Amino acid sequence: MAPQRDAGAGAEAELPEYAGHYRLESRLGSGGMGVVHLARSTSGLKLAVKVVHAEFARDPEFRGRFRQEVAAARRVSGAFTAPVVDADPEAERPWMATLFIPGPTLAEQVKQHGPLPASQLRRLMAGLAEALRDIHRVGVVHRDLKPSNVLLAEDGPKVIDFGISRPSDSELRTETGKLIGTPPFMAPEQFRSPREVGPAADIFALGSVLVHAATGQGPFDSDSPYIVAYQVVHDEPDLTGVPDGLAPLVLRCLAKEPEDRPAPDELMRELRSVAASYDTQAFIPMQRMGTDASGTGAGEHAGAPVAEPPHGPAEDLAPSGPAEKRSVEAGEASGLAPAGKRAGQPAGEPAENPAQKPADEPAAPEAGRRPARRPGRKAALGAGALALALTGGLVSLQLLAGVDETPEKTATRTDAAAASAFTPWEAAPTGEQGFAQCSHGAGRLLCTHAGKVVALDPDDGDVLWRRPVPNEPSGPPVLSGGLVHPLLSLSRGLLALDPASGEPTWRQEAAVHDNSVVAGDTLLLMGADGTLTALDSATGDRRWRRPLPGHSAPVVLHSFPGDPLAYAVSTSLDGSRTRVTAVDPRSGEVRWEAEMAGYLWPAGTADGAMVLLALDTVHGTAQSVVRYEPGTRGTRRAALPVPLEQPLGMVRGGIAYLSGGGGRIVAFDTDALRQRWSLETGAARTSAPAADDRYVHVTAPDGRLLAVDARTGRLAGQTAARLGKRGDRVPASLPAPVVGGGRVYAAAPDGTVFAVDGRNPEGW
Repeated sequence: MAPQRDAGAGAEAELPEYAGHYRLESRLGSGGMGVVHLARSTSGLKLAVKVVHAEFARDPEFRGRFRQEVAAARRVSGAFTAPVVDADPEAERPWMATLFIPGPTLAEQVKQHGPLPASQLRRLMAGLAEALRDIHRVGVVHRDLKPSNVLLAEDGPKVIDFGISRPSDSELRTETGKLIGTPPFMAPEQFRSPREVGPAADIFALGSVLVHAATGQGPFDSDSPYIVAYQVVHDEPDLTGVPDGLAPLVLRCLAKEPEDRPAPDELMRELRSVAASYDTQAFIPMQRMGTDASGTGAGEHAGAPVAEPPHGPAEDLAPSGPAEKRSVEAGEASGLAPAGKRAGQPAGEPAENPAQKPADEPAAPEAGRRPARRPGRKAALGAGALALALTGGLVSLQLLAGVDETPEKTATRTDAAAASAFTPWEAAPTGEQGFAQCSHGAGRLLCTHAGKVVALDPDDGDVLWRRPVPNEPSGPPVLSGGLVHPLLSLSRGLLALDPASGEPTWRQEAAVHDNSVVAGDTLLLMGADGTLTALDSATGDRRWRRPLPGHSAPVVLHSFPGDPLAYAVSTSLDGSRTRVTAVDPRSGEVRWEAEMAGYLWPAGTADGAMVLLALDTVHGTAQSVVRYEPGTRGTRRAALPVPLEQPLGMVRGGIAYLSGGGGRIVAFDTDALRQRWSLETGAARTSAPAADDRYVHVTAPDGRLLAVDARTGRLAGQTAARLGKRGDRVPASLPAPVVGGGRVYAAAPDGTVFAVDGRNPEGW
């Protein structure tokens, strides 16, 4: 295939066919630094790839700056930014690939459709504040926030183009060289002392961007960049047209002195106080003006940094190639039917030939457990509470009378027929907002949500029964001994439910414990005094009780799918030693004990060995992976190439799949002790991973379900966001997806639980 040609002259007339492994399909835009292309990965995932102009590719100084830009963009990828997928700053023509984000830039939207209404302005400001919070949190200053660097995606604004020094941006110079930024959106200190620019400069730019979005003009306006520079430093901003409820906050952002401007967190708090005055509906870009012969919108912008022509205003950037048009609306794109129903099935009509429920699968109650910071000596008195917060427990203070249930389904068919007839679905099991936490067992999808335990039909999402519980669950229900055991947030009492009807089968109101796990058909309860108690999960009868000497409080229990043992783990107060005791849950026999150096957190087991993460004692950041062999009592360690904040993990097939703050996912070979791959998903953070033989799945805070190729670490697909009415609330933890039978089940902050075909994430 011949390289793509463009109407331009010189080196840019011959466009490359590939950037790395990504085929460049069309040209989205061009500017002073490079060209942005629509591209596709080998799996068909749409990307936006920026390829640097040839003249800058020959400049060693520019290459150094581009390497720094790529590193910064990877660090700040989050819910309000365009995720970096891949990059090669050392290529003959350096390039960077991000996910393609359909939607116009703020500059395009305002130019074509005029200023935004007040409700969308508040949402825009909140989204930009959250984006800057995440950017500044990792030590990056954007320095060039402006309308053309803000994408208006369906799930909120996205900030692009992080800190690029563009040689052709402006002829306005300082004594140290080129001025960094775009004058109408630069802070006074960027003109006065460009070497001393800090995070407050981005807040000033945010204020200017909001004025532009509200009025179509900036707070300092002139055809001359020199006059604009003078106005920014000396004049008061013009806020005519900015809504009264937002004007005082915008004015604070535009303060001349950096220390007088609010920080992102303060901005978000202030915006919450004015939320009642505005409708916080999601921004949905208006239909784009003008189409080409194919009907494709002519101005849609990609989620990648786009360089602008020298001196030209943001609105002058015109895409030079056909843009992608969304083929379906957001709801159709997800392939999901209305809540709890199959696609095409009329509301209120039962599904024909209801399916046989899939066979039981082992529960994984510990897969999503996050290690907390190791308490110091001053925090020793709160250690028991910390352990409870970590693990929750199987608890109940009292049994609430009554159960809201629906008729039990009785018709069956073969598993093969059920699999072939499966249609993606979504349901709202309680009608409340917030994430549900789910597991699979007894042919049901078992979820805890809004103070209830709910059983869903995994074939179509129909609610089979609901049972209110006295305390908010701290984790998904667990199936053990043929019964459903809710994990409740208080430490008194136990409750077991019949999976067929939701009716209580047994309860114990006096079973006090700090934390608990299910191991096979046994419930293990850890007391505050270090005593371990085992109960028959089918009857509630005690099997055995024994102390665990040598441990320091708190002692946290762990169990892992497919592993017959349970593990009691504690770390010394100074974080220098970790003790692990492996216990047979049926007999109480101690199979092995070990004391290892460092603050360690068990992630899983592989071929009889235990896999642990070595954490620092201050922030709980994972520094290395540890493999302990009980047979030889040998310990091997290998450092993670990049430390992982707030780690969560699981082990499958000898590979530890780890996720952490910033949305990074890592695959680590626990035998060879080396990292196989690492991926920046672009989410601010993710749930614990859930993996099958082909894909690793995680949930993002906005309700997206992401699938990553387990072999290559490439993003294979993702669902649409499901934020709901409480999209501004940040949950303490995210529930891991449930994987099984070729399906993936996940939950979202809008209160929905949904199911998709796990064999085809590209089609989500």
